[in-house]
Amino acid sequence: MSAIQNIDLSVNLLRAILWQYDEAEALQSLISQKNDWLDEHNSGFWSWWYRAVFNVDTAEDFGLAVWSIILDIPLGYDVPASGDRPVFGFDPYYQNFTHGNFGRDQAGFVGLSREQKRLVIKLRYFQLISRGTLPDVNYFLSQMFGDAYALDNLDMTFTVIFRTRPSAAIWFVLENFDLLPRPAGVEVKLLVRPGDYFGFDPYYQNFTNGVFAPRV
Repeated sequence: MSAIQNIDLSVNLLRAILWQYDEAEALQSLISQKNDWLDEHNSGFWSWWYRAVFNVDTAEDFGLAVWSIILDIPLGYDVPASGDRPVFGFDPYYQNFTHGNFGRDQAGFVGLSREQKRLVIKLRYFQLISRGTLPDVNYFLSQMFGDAYALDNLDMTFTVIFRTRPSAAIWFVLENFDLLPRPAGVEVKLLVRPGDYFGFDPYYQNFTNGVFAPRV
C-alpha cells in the first residue's frame, strides 16, 4: 500500500516576532518557552495520534476501534450456539463419544489479534472504494498479499488464488469476513494453488513430480 505523506507538526512561534523586537531578550525567552510547551503538548499529541490512530499500519487497539466505527465493521467474529446438533461428551446427555464434535451452549464472540484487526480494516476500506473490476482487484491483492491474484470464472464468481498459503490468522479473516473486493452479486472463492500441476499437454509437462489440480 502507498505510504502516508509526512506531516510537519512543528510550531515555530519565533517566526512571529517582529524585527523591532530582535533585541527584546525577555520577550524572546517567553515566546521560546511557549514554543517548547507547544512542541511537547501539541506536536507531541498529534505525533501520538498519527501513529496510534490515523496510520493503520501502526495503530493501537484504540485507533483500530475508531477505524472500525468509521468503516462500520466489527473487529470480531460471532460464533453461534451449537443448537440441537449432536456434540461430543461423556455425561448421559452427550453420549455420542465416537461420532460427535465439540459444541457450545451459548453464542460467543471471537476477538481478533491486532494484526487481524489491521487486515480487516484495510480490506473494508478497499471494499468501499474499489470499483470491483478485475484489474482493480488484482492490484489490491498484489499490494496486500504479494502472491495472490483473482480470476474471473465468467459465471458470476471470482476465484482468488494464493500461490502460498497465508497464515492461519489471515485465513481466518478471509474465510469469516466477506471483505475481499468484488463486483456486486459476484461470489468470491478462495484457492491455495498447489506447487506444480500433473499433466501431459505443453503447459503441464511435469509428469513425474506434480499433483492434480483443477483448471480455474
